[in-house]
Amino acid sequence: MKYLHLIWAALWRRKARTFLTLVSILAAFLLFGMLDGVRNSFANAGKSAAGAERLQTGSKLSFIQPLPSALQARIAQVPGVKDVAYANWFGGAYQDPHNQIFTFAVSPNYIDIYPEISVSPAERKAFDATRTGVLVGDVLARKYHWKVGDKLPLQSNIFPNRDGSKNWSFDIVGIMHATKPDEQQFLQGGILMHWKYFDESNPYNQGQVGWYVTRVADASQSDRVAKAIDALSANSDHETKTQTEQAAMASWLKQMADIGFIVVSIMGAVFFTLLLLTGNTMAQAVRERTSELAVLKTLGFSSSGVLGLVLAESVLLVLLGGVLGLGLASLLGPMLSAGSGGMVNMPPVGLGSWLLGLGLMVGIGLLVGALPAMRAMRLNIVDALAGR
Repeated sequence: MKYLHLIWAALWRRKARTFLTLVSILAAFLLFGMLDGVRNSFANAGKSAAGAERLQTGSKLSFIQPLPSALQARIAQVPGVKDVAYANWFGGAYQDPHNQIFTFAVSPNYIDIYPEISVSPAERKAFDATRTGVLVGDVLARKYHWKVGDKLPLQSNIFPNRDGSKNWSFDIVGIMHATKPDEQQFLQGGILMHWKYFDESNPYNQGQVGWYVTRVADASQSDRVAKAIDALSANSDHETKTQTEQAAMASWLKQMADIGFIVVSIMGAVFFTLLLLTGNTMAQAVRERTSELAVLKTLGFSSSGVLGLVLAESVLLVLLGGVLGLGLASLLGPMLSAGSGGMVNMPPVGLGSWLLGLGLMVGIGLLVGALPAMRAMRLNIVDALAGR
């Protein structure tokens, strides 16, 4: 630490160049923090204490392949099953076809499978009694300023109604809230409608369901129950695949996009560019100070000491920009979630991300400083002072 003043002075020898390099490093680690938050958000989708008790059963062939409604009664008889609900994807859009909203047609007991979501008794009673009634998540209600009693026009990009139009009209009869306000739930950003109304109002469903959600009595028996459920449809024309809620969510998301691969690819490109940029900065900085490094050796600094000074300068440069970038990501994540009304659930930068980020900072600093530091270590005093 006694040479920190020398390292600091060398770092800011060219203030404009150092500042621009720091901004580039800051931007790279800001992106790292935000993208790592997205990756963690998708990785933890469906992971909760209540979610551990739920299984999802869909078609083994494809998640868009429907299943017979008669399967519900058979699943309910499997030992260890506490309750069974079912749902269909509706494909709702509000005001604009590109403004997609998670909308599901669900069985009457569907909301009972999700104890982490609450609806007032009066609103639940209204939902059960209203054929065109829907429950909307509080996140959506805040975003679009919806309230109980409003008419809700939706478009389905999949299912037309009986008159051939894809325009549907619903009545908002209740708002869904998370039982734990500090825990974001996916239903807070979705809409639930009656499966029976959906089934009777479009010509294509014909009594079939999209998937089943099963609540087990003992989460430790989930694997056994899942195998028993799949055995019900073995060798039939509607074979099923039953998974935990987290695994089902991950599988569904992966069919749309491999989030982990996308994040790693983007960050690989960003850090490769950062290596080139920071490496060039350090190479220029050492080349400009050849005579100064020779003076340090003349004053008694060993070759390994000069090597350490250059490496420390390189690591300090990356650490300064990286810590600022991750710190900014820690602030922007919650602000982005709050600004979107909860539609974007960006978790804070956790300890794991900080440790990984700090490891990357030190690694990049050592890597980009290695060649300039070796050059400085091998510097010949006479040649350097002579300008050769």
